[in-house]
Amino acid sequence: MTTTEFPSAAARAAVAAALAEDASGKDITTESSVPEGLTATAEIRTRHSGIAAGLPVVAEVFAQLDPEVTVEPAVADGVRLAEGQVLVQLSGSARSLITGERTALNFLQRMCGIATLTDRYVQAVAGTKARILDTRKTAPGLRALDKYAVTAGGGHNHRLDLAAMVLLKENHIAAAGGVTAAIEAVGRGIGRTGQTVESDVEVQTVAQAVEALDAGARWIMLDNMPVSDIEQVVKVRAGRADASRILLEASGTIRLDTVPPIAGTGVDLISVGALTHSAPALDLTMLLTTGPVPCPR
Repeated sequence: MTTTEFPSAAARAAVAAALAEDASGKDITTESSVPEGLTATAEIRTRHSGIAAGLPVVAEVFAQLDPEVTVEPAVADGVRLAEGQVLVQLSGSARSLITGERTALNFLQRMCGIATLTDRYVQAVAGTKARILDTRKTAPGLRALDKYAVTAGGGHNHRLDLAAMVLLKENHIAAAGGVTAAIEAVGRGIGRTGQTVESDVEVQTVAQAVEALDAGARWIMLDNMPVSDIEQVVKVRAGRADASRILLEASGTIRLDTVPPIAGTGVDLISVGALTHSAPALDLTMLLTTGPVPCPR
């Protein structure tokens, strides 16, 4: 489910779109106030503690804006950050540094924020078997980066897109005519295409969970279930001969204060949409650390 490799192609496309959106080639403020032949150094620091994520995006921003800018990460993705810690050191054209500042910070703040919130959830379930998963509730065009940030925070990825795996949600089940009918339809459909993909089925009640088990489901999402119902489903699974082959996933409106008891039920996975749709950005700042120096070119 999870890859921790930085999504370079997605970053290139996202950065290109962001620089174009910002009209980075027509920065009238910087062009009129900063002499063309000046260089400077700068640092990106965090104003709060958190988890680093997205350092390669900073390099991508300046590679596209001005390849002569030097970008030196001071930390690696996944590192725990202290308040005031330096993440990146930069040097080059003062104009380029200032023009690229906001784009670089926008990406880095979002990704560090996602990683930081993910880490809080991971810490909240420490000592249990549960793994924290993300969802597809990501910013359009930034999914690969959002999901990478989740892994930097110690979380795991659910499906990347609609083609990655089967996930029968309540509307699929309603349209198919019920849990069993939906599972059987997927089996026939996959059989015809010869695809080998994992299948997850969403249920809202203990009865639906039992029905899914009886229909051969090997991955069941327990959506918005009370803890007592989740515990009951876990017990039902434990009594089955094929228990070791069945994954149970809790989902719904899961918060930091509710995730520990859910993890304590014995579920294998907990998917949290808030990791990517509601993570607050980690507050970062980029400041010039030396005054402009005459540029030799």
